[in-house]
Amino acid sequence: MRYLTDDELHLASRFLFLSMAITVIQQDIQHIQAGTFKIKEPYLNLLEAMNTKAINERNDLRKMMRDRNVQVVALNKSHSFSSYLFVCSGREEKRNYFNPVIRKRVKSIMQELMDKVQPPHQHDPAAHT
Repeated sequence: MRYLTDDELHLASRFLFLSMAITVIQQDIQHIQAGTFKIKEPYLNLLEAMNTKAINERNDLRKMMRDRNVQVVALNKSHSFSSYLFVCSGREEKRNYFNPVIRKRVKSIMQELMDKVQPPHQHDPAAHT
């Protein structure tokens, strides 16, 4: 049974998956810094810009959640599923997510962030001569 509105559920789930994407981005930054990349800066610059964009959005979401009295609580995690409790003004809704679906959602958010921080590549053959 649904206890949260679509807006509340969207807000809470965006916060949840964006937080996961931030964790992945930050881990990737650490891996690149510690890795054997010959030229690290382009990758680090991209990931750091994505991280900044994501943290700013998450701060905005956190404020909206505080204003609407919405919370996300991690319940448990197994090999296949992860469970979260979404709470809004005393109403609770438990959500179970299949871990591969979580991965797909996080990947989608990361691609969205990458598209936002990276201008479209325009190939100019004259620039290389």
